[in-house]
Amino acid sequence: MHRIKLIIYLTALLSLLGSCGISKSLKDRPNISTYNPQIPDITKTSDTSFVYSNNHLTKNKQGLWELYVSGDPLQRGLITGALTEELFQHQEEIFLSKVRQLVPSKTKRYFLKKFLAWYNRKMYKNIPEEIKVEILGLSKYASEDFDYIAEPYSRVLYLHGAHDIGHALQDLALVGCSSFAAWGDKSEDGSLIIGRNFDFYAGDDFAENKIISFVDPTEGHKFMSVTWGGMLGVVSGMNEHGLTVTINAGKSKIPLVAKTPISIVTREILQYAATLKEAVAIAKKRQVFVSESILVGSARDKKAIVIEVSPHNFGVYEVPNTNQLICSNHFQSDAYAEDKNNQKHISESHSNYRFERLEELLGDHKKITPKIAVDILRNKEGLSDLDIGYGNEKALNQLLAHHGIVFKPEQGLVWVSSNPYQLGEFVAYDLNEIFKDSLNQRTKTTLSVANENIKKDSFLYTQAYQNYEEYRSKHHQIMEAVADDKHLTPKFLEEFKTLNPEFWETHFWVGRYYYNRKYYLAALNAFKEASTKEITTVPEEALVHSYIRRLKRKLK
Repeated sequence: MHRIKLIIYLTALLSLLGSCGISKSLKDRPNISTYNPQIPDITKTSDTSFVYSNNHLTKNKQGLWELYVSGDPLQRGLITGALTEELFQHQEEIFLSKVRQLVPSKTKRYFLKKFLAWYNRKMYKNIPEEIKVEILGLSKYASEDFDYIAEPYSRVLYLHGAHDIGHALQDLALVGCSSFAAWGDKSEDGSLIIGRNFDFYAGDDFAENKIISFVDPTEGHKFMSVTWGGMLGVVSGMNEHGLTVTINAGKSKIPLVAKTPISIVTREILQYAATLKEAVAIAKKRQVFVSESILVGSARDKKAIVIEVSPHNFGVYEVPNTNQLICSNHFQSDAYAEDKNNQKHISESHSNYRFERLEELLGDHKKITPKIAVDILRNKEGLSDLDIGYGNEKALNQLLAHHGIVFKPEQGLVWVSSNPYQLGEFVAYDLNEIFKDSLNQRTKTTLSVANENIKKDSFLYTQAYQNYEEYRSKHHQIMEAVADDKHLTPKFLEEFKTLNPEFWETHFWVGRYYYNRKYYLAALNAFKEASTKEITTVPEEALVHSYIRRLKRKLK
């Protein structure tokens, strides 16, 4: 934390010295003279339904918000902002209110504002004008409460790079996504099928209001994506031609300057590519500032590839002699074969473990169906079905995902998970029907195809699930107790251990608590127990053993 504060202060001073480039960035605005500036007059038909012309926002019975937006870039931004204003401002509050907590001083927030302006000084040069126009329209509905961070347009622009910056600074603590594709003799009917978990975690509140966005632009292809208020980029989506994109974070160094957010690259691919070749061409022309794998599926090509991008390298991975493709959080193409950073990531992180688990689960099924794809995304066990505890990042289902999603591109079908995690009902959508009759979409109560939905996970009805939810609550309490040197009762600690006994972190945090209270023998026993479990990464395993060695010395 102190190191980050020092970086902010030093960068702020540098930004004052190099204010010319920053000034251009802050003053930059897209030209909107050729667009329709009409402010949408929204009709509220119920507490969960809003309409403007043939555009609408409706909450379905599974709790997903369905957004349909059409028009030129400025109108799309304005309409999206007007329809989702409450959701947009709520997400801003979730994301940015933490800034007030971490940086309560007005003076320090001033330096933070300078830092953000300096850090994002080149972003405006690396985002397509069309997207900037759309962001400008959307920013008209941003909250005024966070102008101390940046004025609305710049702030919304910056937030589109939050995924990139988050996984770079947290070293994948926020992102551990898994995805796969199957086609030919590996799928039920021979057609392409794709599944993915988006394991971006920014708190439970952040994932509460998911938006299934359907966009009908005046230029380019119609497309859908799973998003949230204030987000115009794409993390998971498919267009009307059956081209799909999903993103998986790679190992990144802390970037020194923001360029094109990866979600903007994938948004551009969805809107303007219909084939794998076109997708590669778009990705190749953009300058990104973190490492990312983009799994792209194509109905026209009847297969999937992985585009691997980073600030100084570019690769495309196609599986040889097989009809399945797996993607976790490391690179696989020849372009990264000698990349030491990527090799270290494979050996030390949980990425390769999840890759091998996907190989196991796909190997268990001769033919992949949408239901089987969902079952794979929901799988909570480790290799060879080992019980590794609930919430372990080595599992495909880490019980924290923002969403799970399954595509059948050749049929234009998509299934999106509903809360909680990937456990709720997977709601089905038919893009052919949705985009065929767009003028009448606002008259429908839902855009989904109910008879194609995939049922809730039966795990929701078990005692194990109830125990896990209680475990999460107690986990926060024990972390706070460790941080603030608070007392916990022996009964609390015993109950905590029984709620999720196979998860290494359960025993690690008990050990941390005992260590802080100087109960060294109890701490040693807890850390020894943690060492017998499936620990997530090599550095975390080393940390557990360092506590064991330290305690043994203390107890001599």
